[in-house]
Amino acid sequence: MAASNGPFSGGFARLSDIAEQAGVSEATVSRVLNGKPGVSAATRQAVLVALDLMGYERPQRLRQRSNGLVGLVTPELDNPIFPAFAQAFERALTQHGYTPLLCTQLPGGAVEDEFTELLVERGVSGIIFVSGLHADTSARSDRYTQLIGQGVPIVLLNGHADDVQAPFISPDDRTAARLAVQHLADLGHEQIGLAVGPRRFVPVIRKIEGFTEAMARLFGKPVDGLIAHSLFSVEGGQAAARTLLDRGCTGIVCASDLMALGAIRACRERGLSVPGDVSVVGYDDSPLIAFTDPPLTTIRQPIQPMVTTAVHTLLEAIAGAPLRHSELVFQPELIVRGSTGSGPKIAR
Repeated sequence: MAASNGPFSGGFARLSDIAEQAGVSEATVSRVLNGKPGVSAATRQAVLVALDLMGYERPQRLRQRSNGLVGLVTPELDNPIFPAFAQAFERALTQHGYTPLLCTQLPGGAVEDEFTELLVERGVSGIIFVSGLHADTSARSDRYTQLIGQGVPIVLLNGHADDVQAPFISPDDRTAARLAVQHLADLGHEQIGLAVGPRRFVPVIRKIEGFTEAMARLFGKPVDGLIAHSLFSVEGGQAAARTLLDRGCTGIVCASDLMALGAIRACRERGLSVPGDVSVVGYDDSPLIAFTDPPLTTIRQPIQPMVTTAVHTLLEAIAGAPLRHSELVFQPELIVRGSTGSGPKIAR
């Protein structure tokens, strides 16, 4: 039955289509659209989300007034882990009645400080920084101190600065590297290399620490020559992997899934199979990474718990709780797929 009057007068919305999308009855949809009582908050939200997904405007009287704006500053979205973070943040903030403003840094475009200035001018209630300059040990951290001094609540993900009195949310990069090395060692690999980004980034420093500790504990040897620095990209991973293959590595731990895809490309350009000749481990568990060829073994970032905690922390600060210099560290998870296999057979 088409809705011929009421909220969708003149439109083409069908109650049956909305009901199917929301997983409720047509009668329930009608009650929500007409503001009738007797519908739970969760069911009401499901119907409103169905309208959003199907491209229909919510009736004016059903639209929630935003509690305020929250800035979300991310790196460029070429790496699929950042759209995943952005989507999770947008969902969480919207559920709490806040309107997210996504600021994505692009090569040659606005930089973090410009976005921050713009957000402050817009009167945002708070700002969340994902893998921003707080992750770069060569960058000034007083930019964050100035924000806090202006009374702007902030939360920072994937990085750390000792002199910034703000909450930090991070995955355990040291454990991530140890998990990857242990997995490859269990498969029989001993010559294991690490492909990471530039040395100045906090997550890189921590992954190196975890890698170094694991290699010393498992094999009792230094990692000289087994760490290759490059860019966090497919091309960067390919370049780093070439270096590690030249050094005889049969297992390669990468600092991102994109780098891991580049490492697989480097193996194939030399006629090596993955995982037959070389095993490759990624990092992030980005969307669609399970469908690569071969499906990528990787270390999963706990996106949802990190996002939930970051939003909760920010909302507490918006409500007046003092910002504290603390870091909450979340445990990653090894996801085993098809890019890792048995290491070289050792004669006994």
